[in-house]
Amino acid sequence: MTIQATLSWLEATPLSLAIAESAWLFPTLEAIHVIGLTLVVGLIAVVDLRLLGVASLTWRAGDLNRTILPLTWSAFGLAALSGGLMFTGKPSSYLANPFFVGKLALLALAGLNMTLFHHFLSPRVEAVDGAVASSAVKTSAAASLVLWISIVALGRWIGFTI
Repeated sequence: MTIQATLSWLEATPLSLAIAESAWLFPTLEAIHVIGLTLVVGLIAVVDLRLLGVASLTWRAGDLNRTILPLTWSAFGLAALSGGLMFTGKPSSYLANPFFVGKLALLALAGLNMTLFHHFLSPRVEAVDGAVASSAVKTSAAASLVLWISIVALGRWIGFTI
């Protein structure tokens, strides 16, 4: 089955039609998505700013990371579910939108950055007591901030172009 055939099939499902045709369903999903994404970005920013040594300096970096990570995953789940449902309402329109495709690409890079951070740099975070972190940890934190701010910006532009 081709991508276009899959998108056509998805657009014909009752769920897609309900989302596309309802006066309240899409805006509700969008509001939930914005709340979830705001929580994700805000929670990630707290950790990233701590790793950069500019905020939350009274917390040990590892403790802060362990405390916030479960909340971040919950918020990400909410944002991903609501975003997936929004996509279901107009899949062909979304995949033809360069801002949506760019957002997905940046989400993949943010996921890669997070994976590399947790597999290779997380042990270094445990040792960060004061404001000083290794340059690799700071680079990962700065990249995370830039990626998530860019994801939000592209997401906002999607709304103007679909």
